Amino acid sequence: MRLKLSVLDQSPIAEGMTAEEALANTVRLAQFVEELGYERFWVSEHHDTNNLAGSSPEVLLGHIGAKTSRIRIGSGGVMLPHYSAYKVAENFKVLEGLHPGRVDLGVGRAPGGMPIATIALQEGKRRDIDRYPQQIDDLLAYLHNDLPKEHPLHGLKATPNVQTAPDVWLLGSSSSSAILAAQKGLPYVFAQFINGEGGEYYTKLYREQFVPSKYLDKPRNMVAVFAICAETEEKAEWVASSLDLSLLMIEQGMASHGIPSPETAMSYSYSPYERMRILENRKRMIVGSPKQIKEQLFRLSEAYETDEIMLVTITYDFQDKLTSFRLIAEELWGGK
Repeated sequence: MRLKLSVLDQSPIAEGMTAEEALANTVRLAQFVEELGYERFWVSEHHDTNNLAGSSPEVLLGHIGAKTSRIRIGSGGVMLPHYSAYKVAENFKVLEGLHPGRVDLGVGRAPGGMPIATIALQEGKRRDIDRYPQQIDDLLAYLHNDLPKEHPLHGLKATPNVQTAPDVWLLGSSSSSAILAAQKGLPYVFAQFINGEGGEYYTKLYREQFVPSKYLDKPRNMVAVFAICAETEEKAEWVASSLDLSLLMIEQGMASHGIPSPETAMSYSYSPYERMRILENRKRMIVGSPKQIKEQLFRLSEAYETDEIMLVTITYDFQDKLTSFRLIAEELWGGK
């Protein structure tokens, strides 16, 4: 089996880096992994953070699509409860019109930021996540211009009227998202890089409860995981130390001015509790040499019963990130 690999990039901002540089790196990475043979390239939505520059996936995707030619592009994801399903459909129909047959629309219901950002996005309205299942139905209907007759807005068209529609994926890190994806008959991505526990079980629930739909006739799932690869295990651990510390700082609400360097991480004085948290967070990652990463990828593929895995790589040095994706591609496919 040829294991397919994809990329989710969050446009991370390292210490001393500008947001402009982070966004430019995301575009460079998309071009780089396209040449290496990766399947798809998704970008994320995060708000009010010093560490991640990707706040508007639909805008960034338009630029990435113009700078690439073959790789599928998509959102990982749009946080749908913040928005009008109609406007999201129109945004992605424009993207589909610009880049036909290449667009994925991954949606989730997480806030993507702290409560103050949610208030700003909602302009004072209460964020009603209970409407999320209905929003998904509306989104699909708008994308395919088939609002049911009983819908209060029947007859409304989401424009432009393009020939094809983006593929919709449901993203999640819990049983509720897996079951919802199964009920809607949509493909599902489990975010192991967010939740290191329960993913295999939740994805099994998805497969067992899947109801075929006009969008998908059988279950289709991926897993997204943090991945850091280097020439040796020792070098990979060195590179990954900055992500270890970054996650710890986020969890503890510590002030951050970007992804810390490995030197900063190695000189940090960790408490016993913090060392325990690092070990726990490693359940969200695969770290090692090319051979070790290959073994872990095929183990994940078997556990999740999938032929495609999405990699999330955050490093202090952008070159280490490029090297990680290159080494993995060379180990799995000979770089092709």
